[in-house]
Amino acid sequence: MAFLQQVAVVVDDYDEAIDFFVGALGFELVEDSQTRTNDGRAKRWVVVRPRGAATGLLLAQADGEGQRAVVGQQFAGRVGFFLQVDDFDAQYERMLSHGVRFLTEPRDEPYGRLAVFLDVAGNKWDLLGRPAPSRR
Repeated sequence: MAFLQQVAVVVDDYDEAIDFFVGALGFELVEDSQTRTNDGRAKRWVVVRPRGAATGLLLAQADGEGQRAVVGQQFAGRVGFFLQVDDFDAQYERMLSHGVRFLTEPRDEPYGRLAVFLDVAGNKWDLLGRPAPSRR
């Protein structure tokens, strides 16, 4: 058996990213510890994840010009993350109340309710809910 444990998201600032993911999205802070880079400099190991999920996001603060250049562009302007929620409307309202920037209004697609938003770094995400009941 194998599973994806975590995915790195390059961010400008650890604390700002924690505030976004925990405060605005309702994720849990799994770990925030001091560690070192491969060349011995101090850094933090910060992991957040949706409550009840196994896969987390490693929030990696940009280190150097090359990494700063990819903040918000990790997927070349495409949606790169997909957040599936049980209660789309409640999550959407929570995010709006925390100032999350949505690029689209919610809409219904065959695969579910959808709205595109930006994370704290500027990466695009889909907020996804269950499909609307069919009306026959």
